[in-house]
Amino acid sequence: MNMKTLTRKSLISLILCLLLLALVPLSSIRAENSSISTHARAAALIDVESGRLLYSSRGDEPMLIASLTKIMTALVAIENGNLTSKVKVGKNAFAKEGSSLYLKQGEEMTLEDMLYGLMLRSGNDAATAIAEHVGGSEQGFVYLMNAKAEALNLTHTHFANPHGLDAEGHYSSANDLAVLTAYAMHNPVFKEIVATKEKTADNPYEKWDYKWSNKNKMLRLYEGADGVKTGYTKKALRCLVSSATRNGQQLVAVTLNDGNDWNDHSALLDFGFNHYPLKTLVERGEAVSGYSLVTGKDFAYPLGQGEEARLITKLVLSEEKSAGVADARGNSGTGASSSANASSFGLKGVIIMQLGGKEIGRVPVYTPSQLPPETSAYEKKYSPAGGTAYPADNWLQAFGSALRALFQSGEDQR
Repeated sequence: MNMKTLTRKSLISLILCLLLLALVPLSSIRAENSSISTHARAAALIDVESGRLLYSSRGDEPMLIASLTKIMTALVAIENGNLTSKVKVGKNAFAKEGSSLYLKQGEEMTLEDMLYGLMLRSGNDAATAIAEHVGGSEQGFVYLMNAKAEALNLTHTHFANPHGLDAEGHYSSANDLAVLTAYAMHNPVFKEIVATKEKTADNPYEKWDYKWSNKNKMLRLYEGADGVKTGYTKKALRCLVSSATRNGQQLVAVTLNDGNDWNDHSALLDFGFNHYPLKTLVERGEAVSGYSLVTGKDFAYPLGQGEEARLITKLVLSEEKSAGVADARGNSGTGASSSANASSFGLKGVIIMQLGGKEIGRVPVYTPSQLPPETSAYEKKYSPAGGTAYPADNWLQAFGSALRALFQSGEDQR
């Protein structure tokens, strides 16, 4: 056998291997690798309950976000407005450029109905009318939007309007949008609106009522999908935030500038559910071993393979200079004092949860007779700083993703 024959056979073998690789389902590749890629310029995936960032690619890069802006618009309006109040359509809102509900000038609609039009049909006229109603003016409402962004520690976000039309000084990042949406999904009104597939609203000015169908096709394409928002401008291109709930776990995926977003979001959500299932680590009222104390709240966290064995829990008592410390395996150590006003509501200390040397959460402990009422998780402030981001750096994933894009066309209707 001469060298030419050997070279020819090697080339044929290489081509056959590549063809076989192209036929391997992406789900199989993902099962063997802990990374994933998308077609997006920037992307993020977050667990709603814990706020843990499960995936990020260019996640902190400020970018145009189009109508994903309306996630913050809806949240601020819900938190600061009266849902039953009547919103009047002014001259600034009437015939606003871009996507529209086609509201008439002088028309009135309840804030609640207008929020449905805002999120389902992405009405820019609704966004402006809501802003003027809740904030007194569009500028006043934008101030509230930026104040909320600051409160949530969205350091790569700044708003210039409530609708998302391209403007100087108007931007956010994939990570910030993930954090914002995870927070917003704890608001029951917001959560119900973005999960709605169709909405009928009263129209006293015509013989017919408004009937809005949600532009977010993930609600129909993905099992368990329950939100959130589409977006598009000529400069921002296709943007999408989606959410889904399976087995009690809710995830939020974000892509910016992604021509294959429906498929990419399905892959991102599958990745999260398959590799980072939510695990309940502490239940409210659970007895603390070795003490006459109980835990004050539930604590759940998404854990990858092998991570649960590396969890460390530290009990820090407030009434002692030092306290016994127990890790996940029951080994003891020493702790430090805490909280000067810990006596309120019988608070006796806190259990600190750590993973990989980083704190992932705290659970207060109380005397059983003084366990306070449960508080809403809605006031929780999320930050991606403590999350673990997994970059898209696997060439096999990128190759398979490109092949899928070649044979499957994305739908561009928003």
